Amino acid sequence: METQKGKLDIRMKWRRKLREIIFGSDTLHGKLFDEILLVAIIISVLAVLLESVKSIEIQFGFYIKCLEWFFTVLFSIEYILRIITVKKTVKYIFSFFGIVDLISIIPTYLSVFLVGTQYLIVIRSLRLLRVFRILKFVRYMDAATGLGLALRASRQKIIVFLGVILSIVFIMGTIMYLIEGGKNGFTSIPKSIYWAVVTLTTVGYGDIAPKSVLGQFMASIIMMMGYVIIAVPTGIITVELSKKDFQKEIYSCPKCSFKGHDLDAKWCKFCGTKLT
Repeated sequence: METQKGKLDIRMKWRRKLREIIFGSDTLHGKLFDEILLVAIIISVLAVLLESVKSIEIQFGFYIKCLEWFFTVLFSIEYILRIITVKKTVKYIFSFFGIVDLISIIPTYLSVFLVGTQYLIVIRSLRLLRVFRILKFVRYMDAATGLGLALRASRQKIIVFLGVILSIVFIMGTIMYLIEGGKNGFTSIPKSIYWAVVTLTTVGYGDIAPKSVLGQFMASIIMMMGYVIIAVPTGIITVELSKKDFQKEIYSCPKCSFKGHDLDAKWCKFCGTKLT
């Protein structure tokens, strides 16, 4: 019994140590692990970008493939270790970084059956977001969190706004189909709606253009409406970002990540660290 208990204690100790290294960034080993991981991510993404250049692929294709598989196996082992050592396995697997970690290793294995899918390895670049945690750029993480919360808080208004825009696009596309017809390139209502979307967003590819005076007049109206669709959602999100209660929920302590400080606070009310 004592032998089994001793083995269990050793296993738990190693698991805790690995968790500190993999998920922690406060220790020397944790920082080193994360820095090596970031370098590996950058090199693997650059390898995929270089592989898309034909002259490089012809000359160094074999070595690039070997490099891709090396990093994929490395990231696969890292992903398995994260699952084994994390306290809440399911929560990690379905978290943002958990999904990104999984998706970043799938393309290489998929390329065995589907040629070209290895280029999707560029998804690994999303893992570089961990640099904010490693370098203690808490204010940038807070800014990203704040933007996400602002979008979530204003989602109802934005959904209503998008509903109005979709209605306008459908109506204007149908009207242009009736005005211009197939002889001017508006061969169907869906194609006319496509034109309305391109015009309303002020992209203006020019592949389809109205020829009649009435059609050009309607196009001018849609073009002017295009500037409105940029201003409205920006205003909605800005209002949410400017709320004081909202700002208090964003900014966190650089040491303990405690949130909810007053906007004029200079010291963390939880651990006493100076706030920046």
